[in-house]
Amino acid sequence: MTSSYRSSSYRITLLPGDGIGPEITAVARQLLDAVSRRHGFELVYDEQPMGGAAIDATGEPLPASTLEACRGADAVLLAAIGSPQYDSLPREQRPETGLLALRAGLGLFANLRPVKIIPALIDASSLKRQVIEGVDLLVVRELTGGVYFGTPKGRVEANGRVRGFNTMAYFDDEIDRIAKVGFELALQRGGRLCSVDKANVLDVSQLWRDRVTAMGADYPGVELSHMYVDNAAMQLVRNPRQFDVLLTSNLFGDILSDEAAMLSGSIGMLPSASLGESGPGLFEPIHGSAPDIAGQDKANPMAMVLSAAMMLRIGLQREAAAADLEAAVDQVLAAGYRTGDLMAEGCTPLGCRAMGDQLLAALEG
Repeated sequence: MTSSYRSSSYRITLLPGDGIGPEITAVARQLLDAVSRRHGFELVYDEQPMGGAAIDATGEPLPASTLEACRGADAVLLAAIGSPQYDSLPREQRPETGLLALRAGLGLFANLRPVKIIPALIDASSLKRQVIEGVDLLVVRELTGGVYFGTPKGRVEANGRVRGFNTMAYFDDEIDRIAKVGFELALQRGGRLCSVDKANVLDVSQLWRDRVTAMGADYPGVELSHMYVDNAAMQLVRNPRQFDVLLTSNLFGDILSDEAAMLSGSIGMLPSASLGESGPGLFEPIHGSAPDIAGQDKANPMAMVLSAAMMLRIGLQREAAAADLEAAVDQVLAAGYRTGDLMAEGCTPLGCRAMGDQLLAALEG
C-alpha cells in the first residue's frame, strides 16, 4: 500500500475544500514547509477545488482535473467539504458525492482512524479519566463497499407510497483485502483485532464474519474477537481500553469512528488516512467543514496538522518529520494553549492562526 522508496521532492495535491478548510490548510502548509526544510526534502503543492468550492467554480463536486491531479500526486491532503447551502442539490451534485467519487477514483479501500489519548487533554473528554486514560486504538474501516456504494438504490413510488432503499453488499474479496490490512496492523500494534458486524441479523455481516474468521488462521499472532456493532458502540464508552484494532465495514466504521473521536475530547483532534493497493493515499481530519465558524479564526487546526503527520509517515515514508509535527502538537497542548473546542480553566485561548504560530514556534524551537 506504500512504497519504501524515499525521494527528495514530493508532489502534494491540496484540497482545502469548504468552510474552515482553507484556514486549517494554511496552518498545515506552514508547518509542512518548516518541517520539510528541517529534514531536507521538498514539498511541491498543487491546490485544486473540491466539494462546494468546486461546485461554485465548475458546477460539479469533483472536477475531472482535480481527480487527475490527485492521481498524479505522491499524496493528497484534504481539509473538509460540505455546507448546508448545497443540501438542496440533487445527491449526485452534492459535495459528499464528490468525496465518495474521489475515494473510488483513487481506489482507496482502507480508512485508518487512530484514537490516542493525549495526556494534556485527558480532562477535555466527556468521559471519566479512569475510563479513557491509556486509550490507544485504531479503527480500520472498509471504504469503497457496503451500503454507501451498493446497488440497487434509490426511491420508487407505487400505490401512493414512496419507498427509499439502499443495498448493503460485500464481495468476499472486498472483505478479505480490508481484513488483511486489519490483521497486519494488529501485528504491528498490540496484537488484538476486534471485527465488528451484525451477523445475528444481516447475511452480509455473516459473510464478513466467516471471511475474517477464516483469515484469522493465517495470523496466529493476532488475538481475534468478534463483536456486534451495537455492543461495540456501548463498549467504546464503557471500556475503550479493551480495543487495539477495530475492523469495520463502511457504515459501521463511519459511525463508530466518530463516537471514538469523542474519547479524545474533541473531533477536532483526530486525523485519518485512506489507502489503496497502489497510488497516492488521501489524508484528512475526520471533522466536518464547520460552516458556522468558517472565516472567524475559531477553527482547531490540530487534526489537519496530525493528518499532515500521517501523510508524512505513511504516504511519504518520512517518519522523523512526522514525529516532529506530533511532538509540536503535544508540546503546545502541554503548555496550555487551546482553541475554543478544547478550552478549559487555566488554559490560554487561541484562534486558528495563533495556534498555528504556537505550533510553528514549538516545531522550530
